[in-house]
Amino acid sequence: MIIQWSEQAIAEVQTRFGEDALTWKLVSDSEGCGCSMNGVATLWAIDAPLDDDLPTQSNRLAVWYEKRHEVFFDDVMRMTYDPDKRAFKLASDGQIYTNRLMLIDKRTAKTLI
Repeated sequence: MIIQWSEQAIAEVQTRFGEDALTWKLVSDSEGCGCSMNGVATLWAIDAPLDDDLPTQSNRLAVWYEKRHEVFFDDVMRMTYDPDKRAFKLASDGQIYTNRLMLIDKRTAKTLI
């Protein structure tokens, strides 16, 4: 799986989540959907991938996914950002997954000492 990030999308991720948000997980999130086949594409900022997560090829940010979610995504996708809508878009040549991709910070809260 390949995810190509636009420069504008990378800049917005860094603005919203900080420059240390370098590791992400692409999921087909079905929580609240009622069915595991009706998931919504979502990106989670994570501390580190799980042992069985698989890496994507990405031009900037490290993106991981679970093998079981692979069926929901195309081999090559693009991540862009629309400043007018203040929204991320995940698309491939064959489809638009979402014009309003949710990015959720699932990293462990850092304690300041």
